[in-house]
Amino acid sequence: MSSTPEQRMSGAPFEPASALARLASGSRAGRLLHVHEVPARQARRAEWPSWVHPAVYAAFASSGVTSLWSHQAQAAELARAGEHVVMATGTASGKSLGYLVPVLSSLVEGADAPTGRGATALYLSPTKALAADQVARLQALAIPGLRAATYDGDTPQEERRWIREHAQLVLSNPDLVHHSLLPQHQRWAPFLRALRYVVIDECHIYRGVFGSHLAALLRRLRRVAARYGASPTFVLASATVRDPALHAQRLTGLPVHAVEEDGSPREAMTFALWEPGDLPGRDATGGPFGAPDGEDVDTSGETPARRSATSEAADLLADLVAGGVQTVAFARSRAGVEALAGSARRSLGEVAPGLEAAVAAYRGGYLPEERRGLERSLREGSLVGLAATNALELGIDISGLDAVLLAGWPGTRASLWQQAGRAGRAGTRSLAVFVAADDPLDTYLVHHPEAVFGQSVEATVMDPENPHVLAPHLAAAAAELPLTEADLPLFGRDARALVEALVARGILRRRPTGWYWARTDRATDHVSLRGSGEVVGIVERRTGRVLGTIDEASAHSQVHTGAVHVHQGETYVVTDLDLEGRTACVVRGDPGWSTFAQSDSAFDIVATERSFHWGPVTVSFGPVKVHTQVTSFLRRLPSGEIIGTHPLDLPRRTLSTKAVWWTMPVEVLEACGVEEPDIPGAAHAAEHAAIGMLPLVATSDRWDIGGVSTALHPDTGLPTILIYDGHPGGAGFAERAFDAFSTWLGATRDAIASCGCERGCPACVQSPKCGNGNDPLDKAGAVALLSMVLAWGEGAGSRKAQVTAAG
Repeated sequence: MSSTPEQRMSGAPFEPASALARLASGSRAGRLLHVHEVPARQARRAEWPSWVHPAVYAAFASSGVTSLWSHQAQAAELARAGEHVVMATGTASGKSLGYLVPVLSSLVEGADAPTGRGATALYLSPTKALAADQVARLQALAIPGLRAATYDGDTPQEERRWIREHAQLVLSNPDLVHHSLLPQHQRWAPFLRALRYVVIDECHIYRGVFGSHLAALLRRLRRVAARYGASPTFVLASATVRDPALHAQRLTGLPVHAVEEDGSPREAMTFALWEPGDLPGRDATGGPFGAPDGEDVDTSGETPARRSATSEAADLLADLVAGGVQTVAFARSRAGVEALAGSARRSLGEVAPGLEAAVAAYRGGYLPEERRGLERSLREGSLVGLAATNALELGIDISGLDAVLLAGWPGTRASLWQQAGRAGRAGTRSLAVFVAADDPLDTYLVHHPEAVFGQSVEATVMDPENPHVLAPHLAAAAAELPLTEADLPLFGRDARALVEALVARGILRRRPTGWYWARTDRATDHVSLRGSGEVVGIVERRTGRVLGTIDEASAHSQVHTGAVHVHQGETYVVTDLDLEGRTACVVRGDPGWSTFAQSDSAFDIVATERSFHWGPVTVSFGPVKVHTQVTSFLRRLPSGEIIGTHPLDLPRRTLSTKAVWWTMPVEVLEACGVEEPDIPGAAHAAEHAAIGMLPLVATSDRWDIGGVSTALHPDTGLPTILIYDGHPGGAGFAERAFDAFSTWLGATRDAIASCGCERGCPACVQSPKCGNGNDPLDKAGAVALLSMVLAWGEGAGSRKAQVTAAG
């Protein structure tokens, strides 16, 4: 698609510079902060391998693929030779062809076996939509003798048996493998005996706790496959990440060869950093949080607040669509996507009536036929603007767009480039615009382009031996096949201790032939792959309909009795939270206010695993216990006015996790201008900003981590700031922060100091999830505190004197 209706007819190329100049003119002057040019990349071609089955080559050649890119050929050769391989190349670089060539050739060759399945393959993706997209592509190839099918929660029961007994390529997701394939592996025996390949698509998604779960799941899969005599080759595909071989090795437990040199061609891209304009004022000491995504808030306070990234991106999307520029705008949440699309349509109704239908929303929760229709309309060009979640980031076959808008930081540089890569047609330049949200990290990045464009992408963070994740998987493994001594090394060095603990709790039983599942229920029902702990169901009281679920930890603050809960644009009020029954009952209706939980937090340091000293400042990492109790909630009007505080009687929760913390003597803080009465506010503000900036050095989301600060901690005897992983056992984020402490804290200090507000705002030290209502906060004190810590680091030459402490 070209840049205007007239150009579409003439085939004139899209000009990003002209489009960007139009966006940044008039009332938006000054919002465009930086423009970065990404150079074009030349193609490197390779011949098809000689071993490719003629039917496979013919199918691809008939669709125009008569040669391969160099990375596709390299990955295909390695996989064919039985080497485990990960492809980590850019968006739309054809990674799927790199694994399809060896997989399909082996499957078609195996069709001559007496069973018709001399070889089988299992394809795993993080979303159903991605698997469905792959199946549609395979069906279009029409390779004779190939039987491929999706097997997920939507697959009808009558089709499942046929797939188990006849399909050569099964496309599924980790949840299905966990809940169905492994517990019922006897039913899958013929498929597993012939298992030649396991494909893990979009493997960069598996990080943190989700990555730890997949690592344990893949070890269980390898163990069950070995029971049937199979040792499959693992082929992984990833967005560009740092050290993809190490990430793939942690996931699979196997040595993996990385293919990182992208041989596909790429036209030049113009990448812009954009900061939305200001709204009329908002009180910088405690402005409202929790406004529906996409709505701006004006409380007529003292300090100007920025427009939301969602509202700004909606205006930009409308302008681009009005100019015929085919654009996708990414938002962080489902609600944000709907708000963005709706706002863009309203704007188009004013400036370009008749074009409203050319904009749509795309997110999880839509029916498969709805998603397929949107994808088809986008390819055909009848859809000019699309608001999407990262569901469109994950490999769906949509390319050839003119422009991409990113409403808020997508979490990692890897995701940033993955989403931006959705733009770009053969022979035509493309445009990407990152629109900053009112957040410390977003603000920092648009004012420090070198942090976006001058840095490599992040390394993924995960811990395959997280005991809180691994223990229930060991129990599930024992339920699938009795665990033996020979199995334990597969699961890591702590597997024996975890197994013995499961025996002590009566979950496993030791017998001479191994460890057995000792209960009558299903072991897999105790494991949620996409989180940790139990979930609470949100149930509509009148109908009994389950609206959704929420993890038990979040339930205390988000669906407590009296909470206002928004689900798919509809507002509900929680009438009762039953923690024992794991149910939150809600009634539909908008009371006209929002609710905000307040909590008390404290922490105990269990041990110091690593630490270093910068003069009087000590920085440490290790296991901690974080105690949190939701004590009350506020009711707040849209204007920000608080109209009531209500006590809650909820139990204290204790999270055993990993954390990074640093301590500072009172006299050192006083010497830098932070007097003793000011320490709580300075430490609290520094803690908030540090949480917001942690994604700069780790592949975390703000909601994956938490923090506690105190003017005097009983375990340290000093003012202490602690940042912790928000998952039992830790997720690896705090350790990455420890390793990059100087970079992390320097960026945190700069983000606060460069913010134009007077006393602190959401773009620097206020937090949307603060249990203390963002009180106390001392912006100037936080800058002084962080500057002092960094000065001692510079004085020490940034040398880290490593120590280890026991107990």
